[in-house]
Amino acid sequence: MKTCAPDFMPQNPDTKYTLGRQLRTCAILSAIAIAIITLLHDKPYLSRLLGSLPLLQQAGIGVAVGLLYWIASVIGFKFAAGRKTNRSTAESYSRLDLSGWNPLWIAVAAGFGEELLFRGALQPLLGIWLTSAIFVLAHTKAYKFNQLNGRVLMQAASIFVVSILFGFIAQHAGLLAAMIIHAAIDIAGLFAIRRMAAQAPALPDYCA
Repeated sequence: MKTCAPDFMPQNPDTKYTLGRQLRTCAILSAIAIAIITLLHDKPYLSRLLGSLPLLQQAGIGVAVGLLYWIASVIGFKFAAGRKTNRSTAESYSRLDLSGWNPLWIAVAAGFGEELLFRGALQPLLGIWLTSAIFVLAHTKAYKFNQLNGRVLMQAASIFVVSILFGFIAQHAGLLAAMIIHAAIDIAGLFAIRRMAAQAPALPDYCA
């Protein structure tokens, strides 16, 4: 006999990546970004980093796009929750501690730290395309890109396309807009994953 679990749950559901760990990761990414900017970017750092649009306008763009994505994710969740790629993504991210308001803080930390490093520090040096390739590689562990198959190719392509979009947003609107949109996408995704876990059917003690 064997124990049963939903397809999207991790093999070891007791293994959790805590909020503290995610915040430390954000701090490390931010420190690396600041070092790169200080050593390799031209002055003035702050004005080049933030972009040409006023911060209030960037914030408005970020919130508007984030809300549109949130609405789309709520609708999409009803129709695509059972897809293999979505189950795999849910399995990867269900290792996070998604209790309480943790999805919000994890998403904000990721949006700030990752965008500061990839779009703020690396993109001006490497360009959008190479930065996006590195962005995909940086998510190899999170998405379990441990073999080459259709699921991996589809997820990697999706992350690459999203990274390119972040790159163009940062380039033409500003880094703050990219940060807000990134955080909004992660907030929607993490809360959706938590809903998937909450809506899983009750499990028997064993199955044949």
